[in-house]
Amino acid sequence: MDTQFLIVIGLALLPAFGNFAGGVAAEWGKPSPRRLNWALHAAAGVAIAIVAIELMPRVLEGLSGWWIGLAVALGGGAYLLIDRLSGLLARGGEEDRQRMWMIYFAVSADLFSDGIMIGAGAAVAPSLALILALGQVLADLPEGYATVANFRDKNIPRRRRLLLSASFAVPVLGAAAASYLLLRPAPDGYQMFALAAVAGLLTVAAVEDMLEEAHQSDRDSKVSIIAFVSGFVLFTFVSAGLG
Repeated sequence: MDTQFLIVIGLALLPAFGNFAGGVAAEWGKPSPRRLNWALHAAAGVAIAIVAIELMPRVLEGLSGWWIGLAVALGGGAYLLIDRLSGLLARGGEEDRQRMWMIYFAVSADLFSDGIMIGAGAAVAPSLALILALGQVLADLPEGYATVANFRDKNIPRRRRLLLSASFAVPVLGAAAASYLLLRPAPDGYQMFALAAVAGLLTVAAVEDMLEEAHQSDRDSKVSIIAFVSGFVLFTFVSAGLG
């Protein structure tokens, strides 16, 4: 098996580990609605930062506005499909359960984008893939915390919470393997189009699900704004420091 492919898989595990570590942290004590509100705001800030700092700058260098618009539209369409699927998983369409699943899929989409970036970066240089992978570890901590805390708030059993948290390794590993094997030999435009679609899905998910769930958990405060900005700034600093 290609040694570089194994390196890609190993690097892809780092974001999954960061997310799982955040989920384990949420198991210590019962997360209050206020802390859940803060964590979801921080996670939304991270998601928006990923789009603004990592995804869109790369996309703008390789695609015209027409193709970017089409890709973002496809990302929005993927969101609608996920919304439909989450409604089926919600067992009768209960609103709180549906939103819970949408947050799960939003985080999965985030990790999926991590995998795409890691795989595409590895196609250019292993050092770039390492920078992207390490940058995601700290960025995924608040997402993991918010997701597991939300599961606890919906009375999901602990064993199932941990299994769901561990399952986040699947999208990042799958995306990293796919982007490395499929996008590496393809023209750059295909990679950029995929990143633009993920950017569209992430933006909608962050605004419509993470922030909406944060508002449902507890009333916003100045700390909520600080948490959102902190999530954005954290990822920006990590990206700048490693890049």
